[in-house]
Amino acid sequence: PVYSSPIRRSEMDAVLTCMVEEKIGPGEMNQKLIKLVRELYGAEGALALRSPAMALVYTLKMFDLPEKAGILLSALAPSWQYIEVVRNGFTPIVLDVDPLTGLVTLEAVEEGIKQGGRVLVLHETLGNVPDMEAFTALSIPIIEDISQSAGALYREKRAGTFGSFAILGLEERDILTGGGGGILIATERRNASVLKNMAETIPITDFLPDINASLAFVQLKNMEKNLLLRDEMRELYLRALLQTRHKPLVFSEGVKNPVYSFPVILESGFKDVKQYVNRKDIEIELAFTNSIADFLKEENTCINAASLLLRTVLFPLYPRLGLNNAAKIAKVLGTLP
Repeated sequence: PVYSSPIRRSEMDAVLTCMVEEKIGPGEMNQKLIKLVRELYGAEGALALRSPAMALVYTLKMFDLPEKAGILLSALAPSWQYIEVVRNGFTPIVLDVDPLTGLVTLEAVEEGIKQGGRVLVLHETLGNVPDMEAFTALSIPIIEDISQSAGALYREKRAGTFGSFAILGLEERDILTGGGGGILIATERRNASVLKNMAETIPITDFLPDINASLAFVQLKNMEKNLLLRDEMRELYLRALLQTRHKPLVFSEGVKNPVYSFPVILESGFKDVKQYVNRKDIEIELAFTNSIADFLKEENTCINAASLLLRTVLFPLYPRLGLNNAAKIAKVLGTLP
């Protein structure tokens, strides 16, 4: 399969302990997870909620925005961002991306601000991180979406520590998973105190249950170890891909890649490549299914995003794959039609 959560015995033991102790609702493990997040990200505050969508809604509430305020979104961000923005009475302003990096460009954001954008939700596409110095110099608050970029560094500083707030999704296809959930992070004291006040108004049913928190906790603890394994596989794949006409995603200068899967930008049709790799018993899938560009269909006006939607595929890459299987996939990557 293309995706496989890095759930091992330690994660299962943590979940079973929760079940045996009959502490499956939001409680002690939720708090332990928050504590770990705060330590790792040097954050002043954090909340573990039931979904990243919920985390986004609460974050937008904290900005105290007027009705119909413009929210800047990447065309390649997950479609739930667009849906939640509309549902909560704001105006989504969808931005195109750079065709090589998959990230929203500075020019697109500046144009979006002119169109009335008040907040930027910065989706760090497939683990890639833009020039954060340039982005933070803009006159607009940033919500970093690190669901695919947890573990990435920009000039030795963690992705997720640049914006006013960060959202770390824990869904099935995020780089870390709790089987569902989203962590809302505030690195600065001022934003953390707004977050603390907000937390007092949140119903208990919106907080992440301990059973999910225990799963996420072990994965967050093992994040660096798993990253090293994935990086070894990525090197293998990259060497093989360079023998073909297809392209890897270009990572920005000064970025340490957290290795979210292995994206390939195809120079030929998806159908042909899919048939070829299926014959070798390898599954691939389009990287941006369920993105905003995909959700908007014909209404999508972002040309680069539309092209990447049809041409970017993900090859299996995760710790449980093992180096032997990774070597077999690399062999196939090197001979793609």
